Amino acid sequence: MITVEHLTKCYGNFTAVDDLSFEIDEGHVYGFLGPNGAGKTTTMNIMTGCLSATAGTVLVDGHDIFDEPNEAKKLIGYLPEQPPLYLSETPEEYLRFVGEAKGLKGAELKRQIEEVMEQTRITEMRNRRISALSKGYKQRVGIAQALLGDPKVIILDEPTVGLDPIQIIEIRDLIKELGQHRTVIFSSHILSEVQTICDEIMIITHGKLVAFGEPEKLMHDLLTPNEITITAEAEKPKVEEILSGITGITETVYPEHQEEQLTTVRIKTDMKEIHDMSRQLFKAFSGADVVLLEMALKQVNLEDVFIELTEDSADTPENPEAAEEAEPEVPETTEESEVEADDSSTEA
Repeated sequence: MITVEHLTKCYGNFTAVDDLSFEIDEGHVYGFLGPNGAGKTTTMNIMTGCLSATAGTVLVDGHDIFDEPNEAKKLIGYLPEQPPLYLSETPEEYLRFVGEAKGLKGAELKRQIEEVMEQTRITEMRNRRISALSKGYKQRVGIAQALLGDPKVIILDEPTVGLDPIQIIEIRDLIKELGQHRTVIFSSHILSEVQTICDEIMIITHGKLVAFGEPEKLMHDLLTPNEITITAEAEKPKVEEILSGITGITETVYPEHQEEQLTTVRIKTDMKEIHDMSRQLFKAFSGADVVLLEMALKQVNLEDVFIELTEDSADTPENPEAAEEAEPEVPETTEESEVEADDSSTEA
């Protein structure tokens, strides 16, 4: 569906996207993860034709986004991080404007407006000014405009940022629904959200793709083994003797400071089921008549994957002319001065 090959974007001496290549298949939900300044928004803006590239190609269903922009863009619906809304208009008026800009007319335009309002559950807000809507409903209007034209691909940049927990759940459910009939790509900083919704995950750091695959596969392939910490009522030599007879241990780490007559050790295992190791440990120490005072299990998760792959990408001051936040922005249609909201705002 989408093929990105050797994509590069430079701002002077700063490389925001660095030789990025990947393929997106049709009919899946993809999560785009990365620390701030990693190049996510830049990549999305290039994929949607809103930003030029220094080098590389982006093909959308065989159409080059640079050489055949009209054909490629017809296949994409895009929601930037800041939804491009006309705040003084109603959702219905705004969607009519966007639909006409996309070439929709007459009965087909009316049908699609009704359909996307129903799909995003904003029908009851159709005649209320957008400025009076909560952030959750504004996000829904933004997603609705992305759905007009029936695109095959929906790209959403941080669609749940700034929403309350209930609104986040509602937007997540909407993304899941969209993924049943379309290809959806969305960026997020909420790891549990990506793990819950996505079929596959892309992790980017320093403009490079460092991981791409199903969440479970990434956790299995990219992380250090599961870990168990035990504290035994015995000296270190005795603990070492017991552990030497247990299979599946890949590494043992003994903290430098130990309490008298007690030994604490972190045990790493490559066993897929960590509880199999805990059973072995319990039986071995019980059989040796050594008391286990503590056994704590740590299983890998998506957060561990993210931290391990991006731990050298902690937020640091960047060249303000090169930082992702300072990149040329997608032209906004949001009015410069927001119309004063009604006394009571509607909550999503």
